[in-house]
Amino acid sequence: MKHFRNFCIIAHIDHGKSTLADRLLDATGSVTDREKQDQLLDSMDLERERGITIKSKAIQMDYKFEEQDYVLNLIDTPGHVDFSYEVSRSLAACEGALLIVDAVQGIQAQTISNLYLALENDLEIIPILNKVDLPSANVEEASDDLVDLLGCEHEEIILASAKTGQGVEDILKAIIERIPAPEGNPDESLRALIFDSVYNPFRGVETYFRVYNGSIKKGQHIKFINTDKDYYADEVGTLGLKQEPKKEIKTGDVGYLITGIKDAREVKVGDTITDAENPTTEVIGGFEDVKPMVFAGIYPVDTDDYEELRGAMEKLQLNDASVVFIPESSAALGFGFRCGFLGMLHLEIIQERLEREFNMTVITTVPNVSYHAFERTTPEDDPILVNNPSDLPDPSLMERVEEPYIEASIITKADFIGPIMELCISKRGEIVNQTYLTTQRVELTFNMPLAEIVFDFYDRLKTVSRGYASFDYTPIGMRKSDLVKVDILLNGKMVDALSALLHRDNAYEVGKKICKKLQKLIPRQQFDIPIQAAIGAKIIARETVKALRKDVTAKCYGGDISRKRKLLEKQKAGKKRMRSVGNVEIPQEAFMAVLKLDED
Repeated sequence: MKHFRNFCIIAHIDHGKSTLADRLLDATGSVTDREKQDQLLDSMDLERERGITIKSKAIQMDYKFEEQDYVLNLIDTPGHVDFSYEVSRSLAACEGALLIVDAVQGIQAQTISNLYLALENDLEIIPILNKVDLPSANVEEASDDLVDLLGCEHEEIILASAKTGQGVEDILKAIIERIPAPEGNPDESLRALIFDSVYNPFRGVETYFRVYNGSIKKGQHIKFINTDKDYYADEVGTLGLKQEPKKEIKTGDVGYLITGIKDAREVKVGDTITDAENPTTEVIGGFEDVKPMVFAGIYPVDTDDYEELRGAMEKLQLNDASVVFIPESSAALGFGFRCGFLGMLHLEIIQERLEREFNMTVITTVPNVSYHAFERTTPEDDPILVNNPSDLPDPSLMERVEEPYIEASIITKADFIGPIMELCISKRGEIVNQTYLTTQRVELTFNMPLAEIVFDFYDRLKTVSRGYASFDYTPIGMRKSDLVKVDILLNGKMVDALSALLHRDNAYEVGKKICKKLQKLIPRQQFDIPIQAAIGAKIIARETVKALRKDVTAKCYGGDISRKRKLLEKQKAGKKRMRSVGNVEIPQEAFMAVLKLDED
């Protein structure tokens, strides 16, 4: 056991985690020349296209140091704020973490929040300054920032370049010397933590685990404590580049388990695996249940695909435990699911994975956050949960509505303080604190409603700061707010999938924009289509999609005007009748267009 080292890599987006993981694999000879490629651990097509890590990956490397053979288990983690849940799961299986900071950009918001996650798990932190080979690298300043942040010595910081391979040997040496070996008792009953799972269509559910006590053998009768189900370990092994079956996985090691489980719901990430005949009494503290921040309806384009969509969502949930969903129905779209996500990028990724991995074409409704509504008769500690605008109680019975607030931490260059403050204040933010980290870098702290940052806040922040600002947030509870429900009516009929809960000050503005946007997107019919935004019975905005007109007078050339008028009157009467029975088809873009209101 003293020759095992379990560690993960944490950093802000684009600071070089995946590239450094490639160099470590090269240096330990874990990949052959034939298997080499950039971002080797980012195996999903989506990860390669976007150049980001979405899923944590685990891989085992063998390394010889001072005539001793060591086994290193590396877990590569994502950097984007929407996937911080993946990071927390990876940290639970490790004793140490490599904290990577880009020597050009310095410490960013996500670096700090991931560092706090690692410190909460009592991990040994190895600070690494990456990209030191770049001409614009500011090694001195970035090193000073790291010393201030961690309270470490200058000598402890490793200077590296994942691109050229500089410093990789020092990193491997530091992993062996500084990160403690795993602790545990090999003679006790089996106790292992599940930190990830994947659905394989040919072999069922593959479970990734870390052994704390005892060992797990092939064919052993095991039990999952949380779900109280028992299985036989058909195959156990370690995670190389490909899975390598073994007879036994011992204390302190990381491996995979295949038990032939078909149902995705039987495996819970954070659960404890133990021996069925001699179970352990200690349950490993799992991960806190994830709290979704953004809710949206996902509906199949063809209502017959509802069951297929349910199966796809369950398999996705197995691989990404942060997705939650419950069935719901909409008058406009039929049966579908109300899903909870950690953010807008997360929503986008899930939608794309549904389309790519499961060939499902889906319609996504306008995302919103979850509110608490209090009726006059509701007790204080039992609010009505509003995840969907249609759940909002009747305004005449309602006493107040509360919305979730967050504490946003923005780190930026001093030149962009003005535009960023302007943006945050326009999003109903209140400034709490302003700290100069260095003469040029400032940390701004705001309290803001979560609903305001859901749509386009992140993109606009990048625009006003020319890409220099980094952003991270933590929820701080619910606050009373003046919210109204804005309904969209097409041809006099309400479309529930386009309803939105908005602050009263923004309702007129947004209602007007939605109507304008829909006017461009809804195809013209043989009759006029009024598009209206309403608060209750009061119409606050209206646009009209004009009717197509067939030229009925084309065959009347010359002659009496009354003949033409007769034909036009006849057409008018027909149009009137058509309007009363006409149905409007809403294209898919219309549902998504509401999110991009500010682009014009």
